[in-house]
Amino acid sequence: MATLSRPPAPIQMVDLQGLHQSMQQEIEVAMASVIESGQFIKGPQVEQFAHDLAQFLQSKFVIPCANGTDAIQLAFMALGLHRGDEVVVPSFTFGAAAEAAQMLGLVTVFADIDPCTFQINPETLKAVISPRTKAVVVVHLFGQCADIEAIMVTAQAHNLFVIEDNAQSLGADCFYNNRWVKAGTVGHVGTTSFFPSKNLGCLGDGGALFTHDSSLARRIYMLANHGWQKKYHHEMVGINSRLDTLQAAVLQVKLKHFTKALQARQTAAHRYDLLLGQSDQYTTPVRHAHSTHTFHQYTLRVPQHRDALAAFLKQQGIPTAVYYPIALSDLPVFKHTDRLQTDCINSRQAAAEVLSLPMHTQLTYHEQQYIVACIQDFFTRL
Repeated sequence: MATLSRPPAPIQMVDLQGLHQSMQQEIEVAMASVIESGQFIKGPQVEQFAHDLAQFLQSKFVIPCANGTDAIQLAFMALGLHRGDEVVVPSFTFGAAAEAAQMLGLVTVFADIDPCTFQINPETLKAVISPRTKAVVVVHLFGQCADIEAIMVTAQAHNLFVIEDNAQSLGADCFYNNRWVKAGTVGHVGTTSFFPSKNLGCLGDGGALFTHDSSLARRIYMLANHGWQKKYHHEMVGINSRLDTLQAAVLQVKLKHFTKALQARQTAAHRYDLLLGQSDQYTTPVRHAHSTHTFHQYTLRVPQHRDALAAFLKQQGIPTAVYYPIALSDLPVFKHTDRLQTDCINSRQAAAEVLSLPMHTQLTYHEQQYIVACIQDFFTRL
C-alpha cells in the first residue's frame, strides 16, 4: 500500500461543489435577479453574457445556444452543408460532431490523431480529403489546441470550412499568423459547451458559437431561433436552441473568475508533472509549443495494465476515467460512408491506453501526492 495517508475527504474526479461554494453568494444574487424579473428566456443577461464572452475571446460575435452538440449542428447548417457532403472529424474524441453530421445527412470521414497530443493530425487530414469534402471539425481535445495553422493552410488549399470544437479548451491560446489568439477564433466558426464539468460550465446545459463573420453570425442566430429574426416570420428552417437566462446569469459570474480557475488547473497539472516524473510505465501529457493548455483533463498514456491500474486506484478511493474507450471510426453507427478511409491506428491505440486522473480547481497537493503514491505503488507490485 502507499505509505501516504488517504485524504480525509473523498477525492473527486470533478469537484463542482467546491468550485461553486467559492462564488455561491454571487451566483445566488445573479439567479435571484432573474427570478425577480421573470425573464427566463432571452432575458438581458443572455445578451450581456454573449458580449462579455466575445470580449474575452476577442471574437466579433458570440451566439449562445442550448448545448455544445446543438452548436456544432448549427455550424453545419449555417455553413450551408448539404446531404452527402463530407465532413472530416477526428476519430478520437467525443461523438457529438459525428452525431450532428449524421443527423443532417452528412458523410462523416474520420482522420487519425497525433499520438503525442491526441489532436487531429494535419497530415492525415490531407489524406482523407476528396472532391466531396466540404468541412473539417477541429476538436481541441483535453484543453490543448490542435495545430490550427497547418490545418488552416490545408483547408484554404482545398476550399474547406473549418469548425473549431472548443468545448474542452475554452480559454486556451494558440499561435496563429505570428500572434497568440484564443482557441476557437481562427476557423470560420468556433463552438463550445457549458456543460457543468467544462472549464466554463453552467448549472445545466448550454453552449455557444463564435465567429468574426457578420453574415454567418446572423444565419446562426436565426437558425437557433426557428429560422426567424422577426417573430413568426420564418426565413429559413431552423431549430429551437437557446441559452436560458438563469444559465446566462450563472455564466456571467463564473466568467469573472474564469482566468483564476484556469490558473488553478494549470497549477494542479504542474504538480502532477513533478510528482509523476518520467516513467516507462506511463506518459504524462505532452505540451505543444503552438498552444497553451487549460487541462480540462489530465490524461496519462498507460501502454500496459491501464484497466488494472484504474481498478486498483478505485480500491484506494481514487476515481479515474477513460476518455474515450473506443475510436469513433470503430463504431458501427458511424461507418456509413461509401469510400475507403485511412486506418485510424493512433486513435485505436489511444483508446486502449488513456487514463484521466482527477482534475479540477479545488484539487489539493495532498490529494495529488496520495494519487501519485498509489500509482507508483501499483507499478512496484507488478
